[in-house]
Amino acid sequence: MGLFTNFKKKKPEKERQEAREYLKKFDSAIRPGGVFAAQLLMKEKCATPSSEHMREVLSSRLGKVEIIGEQNPEKGTISFSALDYESQFSDAKVPVQLSILGCESFHADRIDDMKRSQMWNCREDRDRILTECKYAVVVNDMLGGGLRAQIRANMLMDYLEALVELYPSCEAVYFLNSGKLVPADLIRNGEIKGLDRYIQFCVNVRFFNINGTNDHVIDTLGLSLLYIEDLQYHFHDMEPDWVVGHAYSMASYILTGDRPVRNGDTIDGIVDGRLVQDIQWRCHFEDSLIGPKRSVLDICMGEYAAGDRQ
Repeated sequence: MGLFTNFKKKKPEKERQEAREYLKKFDSAIRPGGVFAAQLLMKEKCATPSSEHMREVLSSRLGKVEIIGEQNPEKGTISFSALDYESQFSDAKVPVQLSILGCESFHADRIDDMKRSQMWNCREDRDRILTECKYAVVVNDMLGGGLRAQIRANMLMDYLEALVELYPSCEAVYFLNSGKLVPADLIRNGEIKGLDRYIQFCVNVRFFNINGTNDHVIDTLGLSLLYIEDLQYHFHDMEPDWVVGHAYSMASYILTGDRPVRNGDTIDGIVDGRLVQDIQWRCHFEDSLIGPKRSVLDICMGEYAAGDRQ
């Protein structure tokens, strides 16, 4: 969508090079089409399940999975090929690779105060989880950027559900792409289905007050992994929780929809916390107001819009 859509199409070499140079400007954690990365947090150090048991559990959710090998047996690192998920690149189709590292020390002090302040899903338990969990298993995918957004989102969530099954002592999952912290039992209970899993688990809706003003910014992190621009709202005089709800609804609409949102399109606005067709807010692509620097789909909220808007 927007700037990112074109990068997934086959292009002449010059245009592909321009796309590569553009993507290099992004922080690796939020680079469009980049590597999915998460940490499974544990209170105690745990053993790595056998590679065959891992393959069986992964296969039960992802289809045919093949063991690539143990790149680092001492640390328990192992990788798999998800053979039913082939990324399309300019000259080849390649199966997505899934890597699971051994259980190592978790350094909560590397998560800064800004990221901690945006962990809304477990705000009451955030400090306890980050204090009590001393170990983590790092997981990621490789070559997933060549999948269509909906296919990759579902694949990653099937992968995630398999992981919390493989590691029953996992207390929470920290998503490095968005800074979101999610209790593992929320993933295990299976109440959230389909593509909504990606929105609820991986997309972080953040909230900021602008010092010295009555203005607020609400934005998202996590959509860019799927070549979808993150969202941004710069506004005043509206209940922030209503805007948070709108952001989640909008993210779900974009991911599940058949047509991308284009520059200048309008979407339903909010009255008393409800979506209404009588109020239309216009969308524009622009640079983010709050880091990490990235392209966002800015939602101009009519009479509630803040900032210098044309």
